[in-house]
Amino acid sequence: MISRSLPFPRLTSFLLIGLMAAVLTPGASAQQPLANHLSKRVVGDYGYWSKYQTPPYGAAQIPYRKLTHINHAGVSFDASGTLTVPDGFIEPELNNSAHAAGVKVLLLLGGDSVGLEASGAMQTLVDNIAAFEKQYAYDGVDFDWEYPETSGDRAFLVKLMAKLRLSNPSYVLSIDAAPWGGYGYDLKHLQHSLDYVNVMMYDCAGPWTAHGQLNSPIYWDPHNPAPYECQPGGSVNDTATIFLKEMPGSQINMGTPFYGYHYANIHHLFGFCPNAPFTDDGECDNTVESGNYGTAIKPLVNQHGWKTFYDPIAYVPYMLRTDGSDGYITYDDAYSTYYRVWYSDWQRGLGGTFLWSLDADYDGHSQDLLYAMYNASVGGH
Repeated sequence: MISRSLPFPRLTSFLLIGLMAAVLTPGASAQQPLANHLSKRVVGDYGYWSKYQTPPYGAAQIPYRKLTHINHAGVSFDASGTLTVPDGFIEPELNNSAHAAGVKVLLLLGGDSVGLEASGAMQTLVDNIAAFEKQYAYDGVDFDWEYPETSGDRAFLVKLMAKLRLSNPSYVLSIDAAPWGGYGYDLKHLQHSLDYVNVMMYDCAGPWTAHGQLNSPIYWDPHNPAPYECQPGGSVNDTATIFLKEMPGSQINMGTPFYGYHYANIHHLFGFCPNAPFTDDGECDNTVESGNYGTAIKPLVNQHGWKTFYDPIAYVPYMLRTDGSDGYITYDDAYSTYYRVWYSDWQRGLGGTFLWSLDADYDGHSQDLLYAMYNASVGGH
């Protein structure tokens, strides 16, 4: 498998060609001007818990001038429509600093959607959201339901978004949608209420797979022996095609991960976990761990017995041990992040990109992936 891999210099050359093509390629129709000289959205998810991590990442660490929107995560709700706000969530500095930079802050909301559907408390939830947003100066709602699956779920989501839109026409409204959960999202009707959809084009790899997948391919590599692990929509290219059939590109943000997965007991791309036949679910399970780019992955790139390769079809990196021993890491770096964003924004004409999550890129000093996103977002015009 190593013979199929692009080494670092070749990918750099490829991206330089991409930069030149960005200037020559007609982009999508121009959107209304956004904050920070951007004409494409750069949306960052920020979890309140990250300020308690090492290194801490809070409102003071966010480079607001590289973003257009922030989704503030941590609040949930129950079947009665009551919001649950964790201790430490309220962070006035976040909203004040973002607004000073022209950046919108959305309340990222997840919870007991199915229970709410059965209880009939939808309006209570809408009213509670409106009160919370007014009290703490939020600009809208990002709704993360993983995942609506039934016809009832599908209709419920459309109705909830319509009620939120009616409650405040000036809200910025979005949902997070998984490519493989397509049926649950009635995009043709949702687009009338939503400003945009954040497509979660990642987690093709993880403990729930039996093979060492690529976390977020830009193009689908047909050498993958288990396409069912991440299909349909198993790449940025395929996912864009699926969503563009249902809604305008200007309402779509393509996701990019600031984290990766380390498979402990395989030693090549698409390797089969030897423990999978013996686990209850037939997957790799606890031999796979996630890791943030800034603290867990970046320090290993071409160091400490690891070497980076690039899949020449998927255009994303992965790492293997230089001595051939077990160890495989799938991740995104600044090069693949730049190309993913450029391709999504300017080649496919999408409205922007979004990331999970801001803290995962931070090494205590820099944020390579976020800066790559920003540069690609302004690089097409």
